[in-house]
Amino acid sequence: MRDDIALLRETIRLAEAAKAAGNHPFGALLADADGHILIEKGNAHATEGGTGHAELNVARDAAATYEPEFLETCTLYTSVEPCSMCAGGTYWAGIGRLVYGMSEERLAELTGDNPENLTMSLPCRQVLAAGQRAVEVVGPFPELEDDIVTSHKGFW
Repeated sequence: MRDDIALLRETIRLAEAAKAAGNHPFGALLADADGHILIEKGNAHATEGGTGHAELNVARDAAATYEPEFLETCTLYTSVEPCSMCAGGTYWAGIGRLVYGMSEERLAELTGDNPENLTMSLPCRQVLAAGQRAVEVVGPFPELEDDIVTSHKGFW
């Protein structure tokens, strides 16, 4: 049985590890229907620039590794709501469920006009609703916001 809170806490750990490695503080993972972690990724901005988002890194690896029928039963977990690029990547990879900890709107309050994170006012639910295949979206989780904000402190 999957535990959304525990798996989101793991994405916060991945975000902190990405930050320690000189990348943006974001983490994501793919879990199967039972909650077993299949793929873990942090942000890779230092080497991949603006497309090195953790969620897109997970979606890309997932699509290359697993069949669409299996991915439909999986969940992509991420510390912060995916941007439009990452929501699209989740959709195109065929992942059936998306769970995020903190909203992109709250992220924008933290990052301001930092040129390395010019957030878009486009919720992932809106991006995913435009598709022909349903993706379940769960989030944000207010009880995790303080921990997620802490992982961003001192970075932006």
